[in-house]
Amino acid sequence: MRRTVVLVALAVTSMVALAFLIPLGLMIREMARDQAMSDAERQAVALAPVLATTDDRGLVGKAVASTRAGQLNRLAVHLPGGEVVGTTRVSAAELARAHARAVTVEVPGGAAFVQPIALDGGRTAVVEVFVAEADQVRGVWRSWMVLGAVGLLLVIGSLLVADRLAAQTVRATIRLAEASSALGAGDLAVRVDPSGPPELVAAGRAFNTMADRVRQLLAAEREMAADLSHRLRTPLTALRLNAEALGDDQAAEQTRIAIDRLEREVDLVITSARRAGPREDADCDVAALLRERLEFWSALAEDQQRPWSLRGADGSVIVPVPAAELAASVDAVVGNVFRHTPERTEFVVSLQRNDGVVGVIVEDAGPGVAELSEAVERGRSSAGSTGLGLDIARRVAESTGGRLAVDRSSLGGARVCMWLWQRPAAPRPNRRRDRRRGRPIR
Repeated sequence: MRRTVVLVALAVTSMVALAFLIPLGLMIREMARDQAMSDAERQAVALAPVLATTDDRGLVGKAVASTRAGQLNRLAVHLPGGEVVGTTRVSAAELARAHARAVTVEVPGGAAFVQPIALDGGRTAVVEVFVAEADQVRGVWRSWMVLGAVGLLLVIGSLLVADRLAAQTVRATIRLAEASSALGAGDLAVRVDPSGPPELVAAGRAFNTMADRVRQLLAAEREMAADLSHRLRTPLTALRLNAEALGDDQAAEQTRIAIDRLEREVDLVITSARRAGPREDADCDVAALLRERLEFWSALAEDQQRPWSLRGADGSVIVPVPAAELAASVDAVVGNVFRHTPERTEFVVSLQRNDGVVGVIVEDAGPGVAELSEAVERGRSSAGSTGLGLDIARRVAESTGGRLAVDRSSLGGARVCMWLWQRPAAPRPNRRRDRRRGRPIR
């Protein structure tokens, strides 16, 4: 943009300068020629008193030699008797035409000014003054160089001014673009110092207002999530009391263990929701996490007599996702299998890795998904649920630059593929401080 503004200023200033300098240069050349011809006319008229008093060749020759043009052998006098004093350069036809009025005749090497002078007795003498080409353009080149230098200085000055203005605009635009990228990456503390043209100042203020509003909305959403999660404590407490009264058999113990895990998950939701601002990036071992979560779900799968298997989760596979978020997404997808498929339905969880991309794939032998295109839309479900389970998995996948795909599985049911990039798809912007407040938002 800066280069474009400078080029536009160069084109406009150059055209304006040329529009003025070219006519001015031509006018200066004409003025130099007119000045040379006027000087020749003055020298020709200066001989009129001598010619009016005498037509003696010797006296006229002395008068001619006393002039500057005569000393340079550029002046000639044609006497009435046909005698010529000096060197003539004009043809007889042009000389005859000059008896009526003064004329300028183009001759080799310059131009000749021919001036008729009336004498007594109806006689006419003609004075011829030669003006060389060098005299006609004397001072023109120097004037043109001065005009060119002035025009060049004007163009350079306009380019410097345009560059400064463009630099100010470009800097303000870059700052606004960087702040927008940082806000899109999750840095809610980023703000801009409005500067530049009035339009960019207004855009910067609107960006700061939007960023404040986004932070307020996210804070309200976190508070609502925390409040809703906190409300689960009352039924959980009642459920724990009922579980304590079940006795000491294996089923009661498994129920109490499930309640403990559920309470920890609720506590994690409340803690995560109450944490203001974006969390620091973290990594986790997706293979170990899958083994842990499938061990958790295995008890319920055994109760419902569901065949299941975990494939490819050997060793260690690190992905740039916090363990809590990845566990929530895995639980959401596996939980959908238990909620939306009949008991005894088989499901398989696979872990695949290929060229920096890790795939967490959950397949089942259930009825499948009716509307595949709408399955990952937030709040949309064709099975009567909230529709947020797959959205949780989608957001986790997209946080690494990956994606979530839903299609038919080889088992006949649904196949949910959560593709995670082990390297971020784009560089993450640096954390910025709130420039208006001078401190990071906590």
